[in-house]
Amino acid sequence: MIEALISSKTRVKVLLKFFLNSATISYLRGLEVEFGDSTNSIRVELNKFEAAGLLSSFSKGNKKLFQANTEHPLYNEIHNIILKYVGIDRIITNVAKRLGDLDKVYLVGKFARGLDSNIIDLIFVGNIDRDYLVKLITKVEELISRKVRYLVYNKTEFEELREDDFDTKPLLLWKNDS
Repeated sequence: MIEALISSKTRVKVLLKFFLNSATISYLRGLEVEFGDSTNSIRVELNKFEAAGLLSSFSKGNKKLFQANTEHPLYNEIHNIILKYVGIDRIITNVAKRLGDLDKVYLVGKFARGLDSNIIDLIFVGNIDRDYLVKLITKVEELISRKVRYLVYNKTEFEELREDDFDTKPLLLWKNDS
């Protein structure tokens, strides 16, 4: 869908990298390795986004690091478009709100690092109906044409996990505010 609007594959990768998870910080050579694209094409996109104010940059040592500018007036709209592109908005709408005593939902894995993937990795925290979760996930996978891989923890189990138990810091997608 988004590829029909944005013809540059590198631009789509940059959008996913920085606007799916606003905490993502990266630099040119790191993106070259992740994307498998030339540094020149990545540099052009980074410069365009920075000139538009959508990315901010800072130096650390001899590296110029980039991060999404969450203060930009279009940040939330772009973030929501990326969530819709990935299908996460449907997961939250169709799954998280109907599982019972669900406390939080986290995104982990490639998408939490801002990389596109055919698999969405989620962590559900709470006491939920696991059989119902399987049925809902099956329906969502058909809707979004991606596989959903998940773990379920109760609140105590999740609190006992260490940060190094994850390959990337979990990104909070949904929290029960009731």
